[in-house]
Amino acid sequence: MSGTEGDTPSRPAERRGETGGGNVSIGAMRGGSVATGSHGVATSVNTTAGPSPEHSELLDAIRAMRSALPGENSSAEDRALDGELAEAEAEIVRDGTAARSSLTRLLAGVRGWLGSNAAAAGAVASATAVVQGIAQLLA
Repeated sequence: MSGTEGDTPSRPAERRGETGGGNVSIGAMRGGSVATGSHGVATSVNTTAGPSPEHSELLDAIRAMRSALPGENSSAEDRALDGELAEAEAEIVRDGTAARSSLTRLLAGVRGWLGSNAAAAGAVASATAVVQGIAQLLA
């Protein structure tokens, strides 16, 4: 071997303090960090702001509605609505918001469920008004 320090398998350019001159290309990335080179450092800081007050209220309402749906004796419509509510809940928890398309789909689902359960929904609304009226009189 000669006395020069050329690129050999045992002594690459990076180990001699030189750069390799390579390129890194990332087409798309969501989350995470990337470091390149012999002294590269990757730092990742992730923050979650949490849902807006409006989305927090919707999240509370979604959770209340899911808990009010029948459990064991639920209909196919109840189970379908619960699935839609669960998807919206997960989206708000994960992203802090819900996409307009998700909200539109959920609104249609809730309206459809209410339409098929109109008599029960009307009775619940009437019962709520009666309970509130009695509570005010007893206070």
